[in-house]
Amino acid sequence: MVEYGEYDQQTLQGHLALPASGPAPAVLVIQEWWGLNPHIKDVANRVAQAGYVALAPDLYHGEVATEPTEARKLAMALDQATALAELDVAARYLLELESTKGSQVGIMGFCLGGRIAQAFAAHNPLNAAAVSFYGTPLSDEEAAQVHGALLAIWGAADQAYPLPRTEQLEQALTAAGVPNRRLVYEGAGHSFFNDTRSSYHADAAQDAWQQSLEWFATYLDTQ
Repeated sequence: MVEYGEYDQQTLQGHLALPASGPAPAVLVIQEWWGLNPHIKDVANRVAQAGYVALAPDLYHGEVATEPTEARKLAMALDQATALAELDVAARYLLELESTKGSQVGIMGFCLGGRIAQAFAAHNPLNAAAVSFYGTPLSDEEAAQVHGALLAIWGAADQAYPLPRTEQLEQALTAAGVPNRRLVYEGAGHSFFNDTRSSYHADAAQDAWQQSLEWFATYLDTQ
């Protein structure tokens, strides 16, 4: 774990993963509702192996859930505005590292983190490329404020978010002139990317990973 700054008298920490060679573009990796657990650290490591400087901030400040009831309490207690402010600090930290190149960052998030990734894109002009895995869609008003490009990924069997709502997000982003893409995987449910859980859908996860890397290559690597 590294300390990447402070916000509201809170020391901010996260898992930092560096690529084999650099300097390289930077990507924030945002946790599911479980917290900064081994799976999210592994995802950050995979992002680094793909050639990026990756930071997974600990938005729960040391707390990690293993049961849904506990995770729900932590997620409900998380203030989005505070999380975004902490990510502002994280983005600036990444861009100041000698191992980082470029003037903007990418962001990738899952479930709770998928929503936060979208919100960060609507909040911070430092975003160049956001990838949201099954996060609550932005409102039309929020979508119109998105900076950079947004890739939104869903499972067709996900009961949490009706597909028409995801279509509405796509339409709002397109109407606002935001580069975007909506991917829906048949047979995949919520949290299909998490290979530590029974929800894992290997084919969907593998393709979504490649699509995510292509998104960063298109919109982040050129910044």
